[in-house]
Amino acid sequence: MRDDLDEDVIFIKNAMAKVPDHSRVTEFIPGPGIHKLKLKFDINKLRNCLEKLKLKSTTQNKKNDYGFGVFSLTQRPGQKEWTENDLSGRYWIRGEKHYKEEPREELIEEKQFSEFNPKLKGTYFEEVYSELIKRFPIGRMRVLSKGIYNCNSWHRDPEPRIHIPVETNPGCLFIVNHHLTHLPADGSVYFTDTRGYHTAINGGEATRTHIVAALAYEQIKN
Repeated sequence: MRDDLDEDVIFIKNAMAKVPDHSRVTEFIPGPGIHKLKLKFDINKLRNCLEKLKLKSTTQNKKNDYGFGVFSLTQRPGQKEWTENDLSGRYWIRGEKHYKEEPREELIEEKQFSEFNPKLKGTYFEEVYSELIKRFPIGRMRVLSKGIYNCNSWHRDPEPRIHIPVETNPGCLFIVNHHLTHLPADGSVYFTDTRGYHTAINGGEATRTHIVAALAYEQIKN
C-alpha cells in the first residue's frame, strides 16, 4: 500500500504537524466525577495546621516518609485504637490477571465516625470539620499523604469523597473513570465521586497531602 493511502501513516503525519497543548496541565479541569465546590478554606491556615501536626504527633495511624500516611480526624465516639479496616474501609478492585471485581476489607457504616479527634480540638482542622458538617453528612475524615512517584490502586469505594488538597505538586493527578485532572492546593474543595473507579497519582518530587472526608449519605443499591 502506498504511504499516501495508508490511514495510519496519514494520521501520524498529521499528528506530527502540531505540538500537543501542555499549558493547562497544572489547572483543575472539571469533568464527570470531579467537581469544584463553592466552599473554600484558608490554604495558609491549613498548611500551618498540617506542619504542627507533623511536629507534635507521635501517634500517627500509619507512617511513611512524612511521618504519616493516614491520620484520622474523625473517629467512633471514644475510640482509642484504629484497625487497618478503620483506616481504609470497604473497596472493590479488579485482580491483576483477570477482570473480575473483588471486595476488599469489611464494610463499616461511615456514620459511625461521628466524633472529631479530641487531640485536635481548637485547631483549624476542627474549623474545617465544623464547616463541612453544616452542609454534608461526614464519616471518616482523614489526612492522607502520598510519597513521591507513587499511586493508589485502581478501585472504587461505597461512597463519594470530599478532597481538600493541602500540599501538592504539578505531578499530582486524580482520575475518576476516564476523567483526569490536577487538583491545585489553593484552599479549594472538590467533590470526587469515588463510587466510580479511581486512583490518585503523585508523579512529582514532593509529598502530596489531602484532607479527605467520606460522605455518609445512604447508599444507593445497585
